[in-house]
Amino acid sequence: MQKALVLVFISLLFSCNKEKSTSIKSGVWRAQMQITDTEVLPFNFEVTSPKSLKIFNAEEVILVNDITYSNDSIIIKMPVFEGYIAAKLNDSVIEGAFIKDALSRTVPFKAVFGKTHRFEASKDEPKSNISGNWETVFSKGVEGDEYIAKGIFKQDGSKVTGTFRTTTGDYRYLEGVLNGNQLKLSTFDGSHAFLFTATVTDSTFNGVFYSGNHWKEPFDAKRNESFELPNENELTYLNEGYDKVEFTFPNTDGKLISLSDAQYKDKVVIVQLMGTWCPNCLDESRYYSEFYKNNKNKGVEFIALAFEYAKTEASAFKSINRLIDNAGIEYPILLAQFGSSDKAAAQEKLPMLNHVLSYPTTIFIDKTSKVRKIHTGFNGPATGMKYVEFKNEFESFVSELVKE
Repeated sequence: MQKALVLVFISLLFSCNKEKSTSIKSGVWRAQMQITDTEVLPFNFEVTSPKSLKIFNAEEVILVNDITYSNDSIIIKMPVFEGYIAAKLNDSVIEGAFIKDALSRTVPFKAVFGKTHRFEASKDEPKSNISGNWETVFSKGVEGDEYIAKGIFKQDGSKVTGTFRTTTGDYRYLEGVLNGNQLKLSTFDGSHAFLFTATVTDSTFNGVFYSGNHWKEPFDAKRNESFELPNENELTYLNEGYDKVEFTFPNTDGKLISLSDAQYKDKVVIVQLMGTWCPNCLDESRYYSEFYKNNKNKGVEFIALAFEYAKTEASAFKSINRLIDNAGIEYPILLAQFGSSDKAAAQEKLPMLNHVLSYPTTIFIDKTSKVRKIHTGFNGPATGMKYVEFKNEFESFVSELVKE
């Protein structure tokens, strides 16, 4: 039913019959997605030409170069990810929806030209300064859903930036405001639309996390500068009786690839469990792609295993090829699963692992084909020094394996 409504929505958008096509006005726009009846998720973008724009989240800038028009309607397709905005366009307003076909999800969307703020301005001065580290629990007390996180924030006046790190990755670049004791943070990266709202004191948060208009959960936080998450290298491990990982999956040319293939013999191999729909995986893939280009002649190989929710094999490979082109990836990405990104199903594909806890997960394999380490999750650029620490640890450990 939801998919049928999406198709009707798109057909209505493009049914208008004007004599001339309209193009989007250059300059800064304020966009918002209607998350609930009362909550909106805002972000800003700048149109640089009729065919390109930039989306802003704190320090992040996302380049979008796939914009098409039909009369007074516009399609803005996100880079890498399958989501897109379909909307009616006039001189100063765009109105429509953000759509993800494979998940049958739509979120109402509106953008207004010339508005440069993200959240509405308030006369209330911040009652606290939340710069620092916050020990956080999401869905506290809810069996099977509770998880911990570390909030890392910087505040300048009423402006707040930062992120939440979890054991499986981070929530990427969050940007927002603290008006009085009310905190609002948002991000839109082309795949995920996140909104965090909270009531704040000097030492506590109490709030709600919204993922699009399909999911929300409560969170609580307390100031704790010494709080650390569990060691990412100890969360996923080989089951008893295993010291190796084995698999055979097709690459984008349909060729079956295995770790036993000659090209991986006597090499250090990095196996990446990921999905093209996953922003943390995109951050990681960009870093791994750059590292591979600089080190592929030193006896290091990478293989990515993609777990895709795309409903068909063809659409899954289309998404993989988009990622390869966008990130300039030179190592193979194999299709391990399509139709679902379910982690329990993924673990069945790799029964030697105790579980697949996170996309992404990285498996380090030495020259004798033995697993030496498994790293769960990825701390991306939004985490600041944690990202620097990860890169230093990664490069040092790979160097050690190469020298053995």
